[in-house]
Amino acid sequence: MDDLSPSDLKSILHSKRANLYYLEHCRVLVNGGRVEYVTDQGKRSLYWNIPIANTTALLLGTGTSITQAAMRELAKAGVLVGFSGGGGTPLFSANEVDVEVAWFSPQSEYRPTEYLQAWVRFWFDDDLRLTAAKAFQQARAQRIRAQWQHRSLREAGFTPEMGRLDELLERTSRQIGLAQDNTALLTEEARLTKALFKLAVDTVGYGEFTRAKRGTGTDPANRFLDHGNYLAYGLGATATWVLGLPHGLAVLHGKTRRGGLVFDVADLIKDAAILPQAFLSAMRGDDEQAFRRACIEALTRSESLDFMIDTLKSVALDTAALKGANTPEGAA
Repeated sequence: MDDLSPSDLKSILHSKRANLYYLEHCRVLVNGGRVEYVTDQGKRSLYWNIPIANTTALLLGTGTSITQAAMRELAKAGVLVGFSGGGGTPLFSANEVDVEVAWFSPQSEYRPTEYLQAWVRFWFDDDLRLTAAKAFQQARAQRIRAQWQHRSLREAGFTPEMGRLDELLERTSRQIGLAQDNTALLTEEARLTKALFKLAVDTVGYGEFTRAKRGTGTDPANRFLDHGNYLAYGLGATATWVLGLPHGLAVLHGKTRRGGLVFDVADLIKDAAILPQAFLSAMRGDDEQAFRRACIEALTRSESLDFMIDTLKSVALDTAALKGANTPEGAA
């Protein structure tokens, strides 16, 4: 068999990659041309391969280190790398993204320009930016409806009252259409999330619950929500990087908030995929590793990264087309 050169190999699309990694108490390095993480067991060092070509994001927790050679290979493969505290929260980084949600993006500009050009075509128009934000929120609501009635959640014991869910989502859809500015949209987003918390609590019989961000040390559901949301942020950062969209060009979370677009994109799937799993895992008494594994399985099974990328594409192109239609040249 002839030897294969790197140029003969085809990279896996980010939307089809299967792995997100959270590592702690280990070293990440290059060994024999492969990126591996090393754990110590007594006097022995155990080496474990990281399949970087099939990985979207790598999150490094407590007691980790990474070599320059490993970062070079991860960047070449387009893997986003983030640093965090223990258990995956909170995230730390010196990137331009918000300190709570910060990722080191691979520094490659050989990415498509089509969507960036469409994005900046409408982004400086306040009305069209609001239109794009509404499209994101409508997509979010549709995703919640589809995922909350999925067979996998029913089999796991999460069976919400669908009439109640439909009523919440129909009201949200109406309020999104009526929103006059981003403040109104953010208010409705928060209202729906609070109502979904209540519905999830009632569905699993969780009892009293109050959302407390950075919930480390509080009840399990809060800790799991924080942890799972950071997985969604990693996918959001991946989706925007793949399409060449700067994280600062948010449509909902403020024109000047660092990393705002990552928040916008992560919101597409947070309530749909992470929220129900957080309460299921809390009721089962899962540890963080079991919860993280369940979240990753759910995100992969539901093709969440595909959904994020497709939504970004359609919002970019559809909203930019409205910009053309609203100009005298377009009208002619």
